[in-house]
This record gives sequence, C-alpha cells and structure tokens, in this order.
Amino acid sequence: MSEKSLSKNTRKNVILLHIAVMCFSFSGVIGQYVQVPAVQVAMGRVICSSLLLLAISLVCKDKLTLDSKKDYGLMIMTGVVMAIHWSSFFQSIQTSSVAIGTITFSTFPLFLTFLEPLLFHEKIRGRNILNALILLLGVLITIPEFSVENKVTVGIIWGMIASFTYAVMTLSNRYFANRYKGRTICLYEQGTAAVALLPALGLVKADWRPVDFAGVVTIGFLCTAIAYSLYVTAQKGVKAQTAGIISGMETVYGIVFALLFLREIPTVRELVGGAVILGIAFYSSLHSEDEL
Repeated sequence: MSEKSLSKNTRKNVILLHIAVMCFSFSGVIGQYVQVPAVQVAMGRVICSSLLLLAISLVCKDKLTLDSKKDYGLMIMTGVVMAIHWSSFFQSIQTSSVAIGTITFSTFPLFLTFLEPLLFHEKIRGRNILNALILLLGVLITIPEFSVENKVTVGIIWGMIASFTYAVMTLSNRYFANRYKGRTICLYEQGTAAVALLPALGLVKADWRPVDFAGVVTIGFLCTAIAYSLYVTAQKGVKAQTAGIISGMETVYGIVFALLFLREIPTVRELVGGAVILGIAFYSSLHSEDEL
C-alpha cells in the first residue's frame, strides 16, 4: 500500500472512530432516563447487543470459530472485563452526572500510554506521554473537589474503574483486530459479558418500566452493537494510544448531549476541561498517521 493510500485510510479510520465515540457518549444520556440499577442497565445493554450481533453474523455467515484456545481464553477474560466496565460506567453516571462519568472515564489513555508499550514491546513516545498528561490536566480542571462524602468523588472512583477496564479492553482488541472481524470480536466479548451479568437479574431487585426497556434496547443496539463494532474495526488503522485519546472526545460529546437532552448545564470548570480534552483529541487525530 502506498504512503498516500495509507494516510487516506488512516484518516478514514479516525473519522469512523469519532462517529463511534459519539454513539458511545449518547449512552450516558440515555442511561439517565433509565431508573434500574447500573448493573442491570449494563446487563440489558450487552444482552441486546450480543443478540443483534449474533443475528447479523448468522445472516452474513461469518466465521465464528476462533483460531486457538488462547484466543478463546482471552476473549472470555475481555468479556468479563467488559462486564465490569459497563457496570462501573453506568454506576458513575447514576451516582454523579453524565459530565463527571465521561470525564473520569476519559482518563484511560493514561493507562494505555504505559501499558501498550509494555505489552506490545514498543517504545514509549514522549509525545504520547505529554498528550496523556495534558488530558489528565483537563480532567483535573473539571473536577470540583475530592471528598469521600461527596457523590462526585464516588462517581469519580467508579469512573476510574471504568477507565482502567476500558484500557485493558482496548489493548485486547488491538491484539484481535488483525485476526478477526470487529463484529466477531464484539459478539464474543459482549456475549461473555451478558453471561457474566445475567445473575444480576435475580440478585438485584428492580421494577422495569417501558421507558427502561426502550432505553436499554437503544443503548444495546445503537450505542453498543453498532458503535462498538465500528470502533473495533476502525482500530485496525490506528494505534491503541491514538484511538484512546480520540475516545477522550466522549467527554465533550457527552456534555453537549447532556445539555441538549437533559438540560445539564456544564460549569465553567467542565467547559475548560472539555476544551483541553477536545484540543488533544483533534491534535491526535491530525497527527495519527505519523505513528504508523
């Protein structure tokens, strides 16, 4: 492939990543309309998503077998991590706000900056470290105070758990991206997450309203099955660190959607922090081809 074609393909993947992240961010807004516990929201999300992915895979006659026992084991592990990720993310949103949940979640490029070179035996780039630190600065600007009695702090803790688990998922998906279709990867991971979360249906009591079902189905189909498949597929053309920093845009998109649909007016700190994150995301997008 020529350098020009490679650059064009990279820009296309970057655009697709941004579209996927927009869909991801909308799940936080929908989650605020859903009043069932976070673990059941996560459960419903991956059940709907995995069923849709299975139907599509069967219609398209995708190859659903994996190449080795190692891959099966890693897929299952990633699925369990996904179950923790979605549960902690929605818990963060429900405890605090869409802004806080997405802002703290966006710190996962910090984990990628150091984990990716370690696991894939690559050199740590100084520019990526600087980008990650600036991204962290944007997050710190947005957070008003740290107190164990503050709901915001509790939301931050859940958001950080979601952040770390998403970093692990991103690295696993980089390993799988050149071996399997994005749809197949998502099917295995979300199917495993659905099985892992299924006991929550009996262990956690909840009264499901029609709006709860509608919200969870929308999150499962649009914000998960379609968006996540698109994200994993687009990852083939960019490094995990670049994809991770682009995903920091979820913070900005989430704040904008929360303003439009929930009337959650962002504070000055949230706007400034979001602007910093937005700047880093665009910078990473414009220079992503240099990393290949």
